[in-house]
Amino acid sequence: MHGHNNGLKTALLLGGMFGVLLLIGGGVSAYTGSSAYIYLFGFFGLATTFYSYWNSDKLAIRAMNAQPVSPQQAPQLYAIVSELSQKANQPMPALYVAPTAAPNAFATGRNPQHAAVCVTAGILELLNERELRGVLGHELMHVYNRDILTGSIAAGVAGLISMIGQALSFGAMFGGGRNNQGGNPLGLLGTLAAALFAPLAASVIQFAISRTREFDADEDGSTLTGDPLALASALEKLERGTQARPLAPTRRLVDSSHTFIANPFRPQDVSRLFATHPPMDDRIRRLYGQARSMGQLPEGR
Repeated sequence: MHGHNNGLKTALLLGGMFGVLLLIGGGVSAYTGSSAYIYLFGFFGLATTFYSYWNSDKLAIRAMNAQPVSPQQAPQLYAIVSELSQKANQPMPALYVAPTAAPNAFATGRNPQHAAVCVTAGILELLNERELRGVLGHELMHVYNRDILTGSIAAGVAGLISMIGQALSFGAMFGGGRNNQGGNPLGLLGTLAAALFAPLAASVIQFAISRTREFDADEDGSTLTGDPLALASALEKLERGTQARPLAPTRRLVDSSHTFIANPFRPQDVSRLFATHPPMDDRIRRLYGQARSMGQLPEGR
C-alpha cells in the first residue's frame, strides 16, 4: 500500500535501535565482567514498554484532559468515524474531545478493539467537514496500522538504552568494572562515550520511526477517504494553527507528542533533529503527488 517504502524504513530503523542496544549490552558485559546487568535492564525496559503499550489509551487521554463524547454531543464526528471505520471493515474507536484551543488530533490504544481517537476543540473550529474527514482518516490508520505498538517498542527500547547509558556513566565515574581495575583510560573513555552517545542515537532513531509512521498514515488515510487534497488542506491550516496556539511542552505531553497529527509545540521548543513529525511541506508535497496518481490533479501541479 505504501508508495515510499516506509514499512521497510521502519523495520530498518527498529533494527538499528536494537543494534545499538546489543552493542551497549556487549560493552556492559565486557566492562563489568558480568551479563547480569543487561538482563536486569532488559526486564525493566520490557516491563515499561508493556505498561505504556497496555495503558497507552489512558495515558494520552489523561495528558490532554480529554472527555468522551456521545453521538448526540458530536454528531458530525461520529458520522465521519463510523463511515470510515465501516469502509475499512474495522471496529469503531471511542471518541474524545480535549478542551483546548490548540488545533490537533491523535489516536491511541493498544489495538483496534481498544482504541480511541481524540480531537481538540480547536481543530473542530478550524477545519471544515471535508478537512476533518481527512484528519480522522489519518488517525484511524494509525490505529489500524498498529502504530501504537511500533511506537511503544521504540520508546521502550530508547528508554532502556538511556537507563543503561546513565548506569554506565555512573559506573565509569564511581568505581569502574572488574576488567578495568588496572586503570585502563581507554575503557573509561569508551564507557563514557557509550553513556553519552548511545541514548542520543536511540532518541534520533525513535523520532525517525515516528516521522516515517506519519508518512504512512497520511498515505493510507488518504487512500481510505479517497481525498488526499483534503488532508493536504487540513495540514496547511494545522501548520499555521499550531504555531499560533501551541501546547506547553509538559513532560506528559512530550512523551505522547508523537501521536499527534501535527507537532503540538512551538518550532523553537524542539530541534529538527528531535522532531517527531516530518516537515509539513514534505507531507503536503507527498499528498499532492498521491492526488496526481489518483487522477485528482493534472501533472505539473
